[in-house]
Amino acid sequence: MRVTTDLWVSALVRRVFGAGGFAAVVKRGATEAGAVFVLSRGRSGEVALYGPAPQTSYDSAKPDDRFFTLLDTSEDGAAFDSRLEREKKFDPDIWVVEIEAGTVPVEELLTVASD
Repeated sequence: MRVTTDLWVSALVRRVFGAGGFAAVVKRGATEAGAVFVLSRGRSGEVALYGPAPQTSYDSAKPDDRFFTLLDTSEDGAAFDSRLEREKKFDPDIWVVEIEAGTVPVEELLTVASD
């Protein structure tokens, strides 16, 4: 059984804080479900946007896992504002979480699907 998005996001925030990082929910979506987008800020100013991985990334052995894909990187976080606004228009139930990962790499906090 897949956990609710609300619970999954709460667990992500706890893992980030536990690793000495910072996390904030920028936009709350639907409690039960909703796509999660993660803005990851690095210590040297780079920003990466992760979003839900395509359905082809899911394994039938683990259908309840959440997989992410790196959508884009930039030196300016404002570059992603228009992308996220388009996503909100398409699906108003999305979640946006911003993190500074701390000592743990983002790939250990999120399951990033390889292409």
